[in-house]
Amino acid sequence: MKRSDHSILAPWLKLILQQQRRLWIGAALMLLTVASAIGLLAVSGWFITATALTGLLLAAGVAATLDIYVPGGAIRAFALSRTVARYLERLYNHDTVLRLLAELRTAAFARLTRLDGTRLGRLRAAEWLNRLTADIDTLDNLYLRLLAPPLVTAAGIALVAGLIMIFLPATGLIIGLGLSCLLLALTWGLARRSRAASAELSARLEQLRVTSIEQLQGLSELTAYGMLERHQVEQQRHEQLLQQRQHQVARQIACANGLATVGVQSAVVLSLIAALLAFNAGQITGPVAVMLPLAVMALGEAFALLPKAFGHWGATVAAAARLNEDTAVPEAGPAATVSVPDRPHIRLQQVSLHYPVNPHLPALQAFDLELPFGAQVGLIGPSGSGKSTVAQLLVGLLQPTAGQITVNDTDLSALAEAQWLARIGYLTQQTDLFNESVASNLLLACPQASDADLWAALHQVGLDTLVQELPRQLDTPVGETGRQFSGGEARRLALARLLLKDPAIVVLDEPFSGLDRFTADGIRQVLAAWLPGKTLLALGHDETALPTVDRIVHLSS
Repeated sequence: MKRSDHSILAPWLKLILQQQRRLWIGAALMLLTVASAIGLLAVSGWFITATALTGLLLAAGVAATLDIYVPGGAIRAFALSRTVARYLERLYNHDTVLRLLAELRTAAFARLTRLDGTRLGRLRAAEWLNRLTADIDTLDNLYLRLLAPPLVTAAGIALVAGLIMIFLPATGLIIGLGLSCLLLALTWGLARRSRAASAELSARLEQLRVTSIEQLQGLSELTAYGMLERHQVEQQRHEQLLQQRQHQVARQIACANGLATVGVQSAVVLSLIAALLAFNAGQITGPVAVMLPLAVMALGEAFALLPKAFGHWGATVAAAARLNEDTAVPEAGPAATVSVPDRPHIRLQQVSLHYPVNPHLPALQAFDLELPFGAQVGLIGPSGSGKSTVAQLLVGLLQPTAGQITVNDTDLSALAEAQWLARIGYLTQQTDLFNESVASNLLLACPQASDADLWAALHQVGLDTLVQELPRQLDTPVGETGRQFSGGEARRLALARLLLKDPAIVVLDEPFSGLDRFTADGIRQVLAAWLPGKTLLALGHDETALPTVDRIVHLSS
């Protein structure tokens, strides 16, 4: 069933509306700006006309007076309030939008952290990056361009129509209804008209971003295999399709801008004709006849904000739909409460795994493995044979599509997750360090560890001397992804974090990757002294990539 736009946007609207106080203040500042513009133009027109008529009367020898202080003060007040309100509105609303974007991005990232590896594997890294950046940025339209401006414009229409109705009730009613229809056309009508094109524009833009990122990341591989030209042709095709949709959406927005101008100016002309007829009939004065159409003209500023925003309505809905679908967390059943046994005996029985991106090619097929408590097992095989998949299944990052993983005859999914994660330590094939201090990266494993514990862990992996020579020692930032360290040093820092945790079950994926032979031998000796009494699953391409183990299992591709 096709979901409505409201249901698609509802989760993000709910998050945005948590800051209702800021939203209402921002909308009030926008309304004050529009109201000041209306007052400034209307009173200025009245005052200029009244001054001219008074001068003509005096020139003709007719006694006439005009209070210039009240309207002059009103003009200054409206001019000042419009300037101040505009400045405060831009400052306050953009601060609000930045706050909203931070909350939206945090909420989306939090949902991603709860996805397992199977769901994360549905999209490429560049696509996930697009979700967290471009799609979230698109949602800032919800408040600043799609919620507040139509409400402010509607309030402006009511204000102007009410002003006209004081002098010309029928004209005010007609102007109000006509401008309300124009508001509906520029919001709901334009959104429906441009929805498909702007949604496809958003999708084409994502495809172009993805191909650009992949081309930059894989430039050497594409060049080596002679695929660079083909990839560039594909990128140019995406760019051409993007330009076609950009032109289509731009034409729709331009037509909407034209409609807004024609609609507002038609209302100005209608109010002017009605005002002149009323003036000739003696119903209103000349200054009022000038004031009324100028008040209508001031609404053009409010209507001008609508076409561009609602011309991209489809892109906003499409971004929300992608985020809803791709970051949706499966509904959790009752929380697992089975305690992890003190001496876990692990079995993988006929375990298979298929990734959604390639359901016909299994990442793992009918695999069996037994890990009694305290067993030291090595799993070797070529790249792509499924070694890392076994590790992620064991840790719980992936769920098998067939077969069963049990711990002392209890299904792994039935065990208390927090307890299981506390008992297991996983050194991944890719070294993951955060742009924090050395100490912060280590304390992730054991928050209550003292500085002495941190230095002891660093000493075990031979990094204590290096860290002591750093400018701030334990407080020295490691840089983004640990770039302040070499690959081997970062690998040893990650291993020190694992040693600090001291888990009962240890999974090592290519533990000596990036280490020279001398350093690897030293780490092998450290592991030989540390691993007895623990359950070990070590993964590698061959036996030389493993620490000392009791048994080796071969995994073929």
